[in-house]
Amino acid sequence: MTQRIEKHGLQVARELASFIDDQALPGIGVSADAFWKGLSDIAHGQGRENARLLEKRAEIQGQIDTWHKARMNEPRDPDTYRAFLRDIGYLVEEGDDFQIDTANVDPEIAKVAGPQLVVPITNARFALNAANARWGSLYDCFYGTDVMGAPVPSGGYDKGRGARVVARARVFLDQAFPITGGSHADARRYHVEKGALLVDDMPLADPSKFVGYRGHPKAPAAVLLINNGLHVELVFDRTHPIGSRDQAGLADMRMESALSAIMDCEDSVACVDAEDKVAAYANWLGLMKGDLEETFQKGGQQMTRRLADDPVFTTPDGQGQISLKGRALMLVRNVGHLMTNPAILTRDGDEVYEGLMDAMVTTLIAMHDLARDGGNSVTGSVYVVKPKMHGPEEVAFAVETFDMVEDALGLPRNTVKLGIMDEERRTSANLKECIRAARSRVCFINTGFLDRTGDEIHTSMEAGPFSRKDFIKRKAWIGAYENLNVDIGLECGLQGRAQIGKGMWAKPDAMAEMLDQKIEHPKSGATCAWVPSPTAATLHALHYHQVDVFAVQDKLKAGGRRAHLDMLLDIPLASYRKWTDAQIMREVENNAQGILGYVVRWVDQGIGCSKVPDINDEGLMEDRATCRISSQHIANWLHHGVVSRERVMEAMQKMARVVDGQNADDPAYRPMGPGFDGIAFKAACDLVFEGRVQPSGYTEPVLHRRRLELKAAG
Repeated sequence: MTQRIEKHGLQVARELASFIDDQALPGIGVSADAFWKGLSDIAHGQGRENARLLEKRAEIQGQIDTWHKARMNEPRDPDTYRAFLRDIGYLVEEGDDFQIDTANVDPEIAKVAGPQLVVPITNARFALNAANARWGSLYDCFYGTDVMGAPVPSGGYDKGRGARVVARARVFLDQAFPITGGSHADARRYHVEKGALLVDDMPLADPSKFVGYRGHPKAPAAVLLINNGLHVELVFDRTHPIGSRDQAGLADMRMESALSAIMDCEDSVACVDAEDKVAAYANWLGLMKGDLEETFQKGGQQMTRRLADDPVFTTPDGQGQISLKGRALMLVRNVGHLMTNPAILTRDGDEVYEGLMDAMVTTLIAMHDLARDGGNSVTGSVYVVKPKMHGPEEVAFAVETFDMVEDALGLPRNTVKLGIMDEERRTSANLKECIRAARSRVCFINTGFLDRTGDEIHTSMEAGPFSRKDFIKRKAWIGAYENLNVDIGLECGLQGRAQIGKGMWAKPDAMAEMLDQKIEHPKSGATCAWVPSPTAATLHALHYHQVDVFAVQDKLKAGGRRAHLDMLLDIPLASYRKWTDAQIMREVENNAQGILGYVVRWVDQGIGCSKVPDINDEGLMEDRATCRISSQHIANWLHHGVVSRERVMEAMQKMARVVDGQNADDPAYRPMGPGFDGIAFKAACDLVFEGRVQPSGYTEPVLHRRRLELKAAG
């Protein structure tokens, strides 16, 4: 039984109350009484509006379901459909043009384009890795991935592969930092004379790209370069195993990589109660205070990870110093408007809306950063990413909530900057008005194929059977969605004030493929895009050296491109439905395997994000968004009779055996077979067989319920 303490009408789990009072509050000038009163006012006042907004979601969804049922198998007329959506308030009138006025935004958000990491906040080691991924070794990333065109050799250092790595890295230097009359491949000496970098006495073609050095100017230990706002550090050390064999003594090439990192309290974690929330908040507190540490075993040795220091260089003229950030700018992703959490009960005994709790607690914790020099934000801002909002009214509700948070904590208005995740259909269709609702707070918009597709399916569940997943990606709506996000972001003045982002590369082991494909994100005009690891961040940084994103944005603005709303609203139903039984079952089994591989770790082990082997044993980064699209897809096919309940259950059991085999080496893993009666398997089945009636097709209600059931059972 949870022990609770009364706080201004709230019944707060003892461990959460103790964490707030004893760890989060001291040192920032906010009294316990002010905090708990503020949270109580928000939980009770905003809680009623939160409930009303969720009721409106359900009402609109019911109207859409009824409309599609009445027109089953009829040709779709875009004008009629759009008029219907306006009549029910799904589409709102688009207002006059405007420009956002978000102020005090850090340069990583406003001025520089680069990779972005997303990491579960509950894993301290992962969080520290992400924060420290601001800098990464290009040599290590080339050598240790498939980018070199061959598997990483086992055993000791392969000198031949190492030589190819160095040669490829120098090709990058020639592209980004060309030398007048020469090549980095032939360089034997880098030195500084009269404020200029000389390479074998030849200057850079653009001398302004040299911005600093360390050591003696005639034989620097490091040289700092800049291109498209991103820094590269050339490290020289003739005693180093690599530097000793290099004609210029170049031992490493350190890339400025993850400019920003989202510390996630939402889709990549499994936080279902006070114990889990305290673990998440405690790590956020450590990051904001700068003292988070994690000790672990690696290669038989005990290691301790801490936040990296800021690197310091001498200015080119030798007279001053330049200090750069050693860590990614950290944003925190709160949960959406839907879920409640038993960590706090209202005076009526209801669970508090988790998003309201997150808003107050994560902002409170971030005040530790605002109170110190050299921390996360240099402009005095707090960055909160808010997911799964449906339309401008819900964005306005989030803005009002943070108004109340700032008032309760004594913060200036708009200290909290808001990231709007464009991952729900009603937000995509009304994006301009969503941005308008947060015009003084918005610091980030992005696209995310998986959640967006999950909502696409759920919203139009009654319209008919959807295409197979691979074919959904090829439909016109996805291009309109991706383009419209950038187009409207630029129309609303996000350039120079806020990030325009793109989604995750889900294959952490396929770095060669990523290098080939993910350049499309900066080419699209996006200033950031999600990557699954620090290694991926360093490699993706190469794309931002190749593409000047702000120049791309200038061309888009000059061209006046605007993706069409009707194309965005075009439902990706299957036009060809004469699938063979083998095609149907292959699709169902692929979905089932992905659901089971993720859910069994979520429910049994509390792991919200991990590399999950797919049906072909390729490791994919999975979180709840992946689970959502797969469960909604099967639910859609079940609903329209493409596949029977019996065949789906056969597939679930067959794939459970596959997942059991894939996890056989995990000592913490609990097999689902042969009984298929465990809580995790039941949770996966709930997501599929009850998927049509889940609110907005979300996975959280099922996963939270089943995880709490398992925790209660011990």
